[in-house]
Order: sequence, then C-alpha cells, then structure tokens
Amino acid sequence: MRKYEIMYIVRDGLDEETRKAEVAKVHAVLTSNGATITNVNEWGSRDLAYEIKEQRKGYYVVVKATASAEAVKEFNRLAKINNALLRHLIIVNPEQ
Repeated sequence: MRKYEIMYIVRDGLDEETRKAEVAKVHAVLTSNGATITNVNEWGSRDLAYEIKEQRKGYYVVVKATASAEAVKEFNRLAKINNALLRHLIIVNPEQ
C-alpha cells in the first residue's frame, strides 16, 4: 500500500446535492477497492486555466489516500469514463 494524492475536477454546473453524490461516488470507488482515505480537501469552485469539455469553471477536490496499485488503477479507469469529472491527477506521495 502506498500513499497517494488525488486531485479531480467536478463539473461546476451541478447542483450541490448532485455534486456531493458524485464526490461520494468517486470516494466509494477507492474505498470499495481497499483504499483508506485519510484527508479530503474541497477547494470549491474555481476558474479553469483553459476550457475543458466546454466548461470554464470546475469544482476542485483533493484526496489523500493509502491504496494499492489495483485500487488506483480502477479509480483511474472509472474517472476517465465519468462524465461528471473534467480532469483528474494521481500523484504518489513521496512522504512515505
């Protein structure tokens, strides 16, 4: 198990209830595959540096987790096909 920092951007046009459901769904992908989420930091709505999928704003979320490579691989696969997510980035935390 390694420590990861995962940042993802959710579409900004979603209402609060739908956005919270999407965030919970994304976190469930990690936890259902054996990962432990240690910290969630919601940055909120911010302007994007450039337009992504015809969106100019996005809701940023940063998650710190301890997970296996398989859990991260599954998260990456599902994040690519989730239309509510604009972008995601997975970084192995060097502070292990």
